[in-house]
Amino acid sequence: MKNRLRVLRAEREWSQQDLAERLGVSRQSVNAIETGRYDPSLPLAFRIAEVFGLPIEAIFQRDSEA
Repeated sequence: MKNRLRVLRAEREWSQQDLAERLGVSRQSVNAIETGRYDPSLPLAFRIAEVFGLPIEAIFQRDSEA
C-alpha cells in the first residue's frame, strides 16, 4: 500500500519520532509504514488520519498491481 505519510509529516516539520509520539507507536513503526514495509492496522490508520485531519483515502492508496 502506498502512502503520503512522509510528505505530510515533512509539511508539518515533524520528525518520525514526533509523529510516533502523537500516534503512540515506535519511531521504527513510523519508518516501516513510510517505506511500505508495514501496512498499519485499521485502528492505526484511523489514528494517522485523525492526527493529520484528513480522510484515510487522502493518506493511503492501493498499489497499482493490487
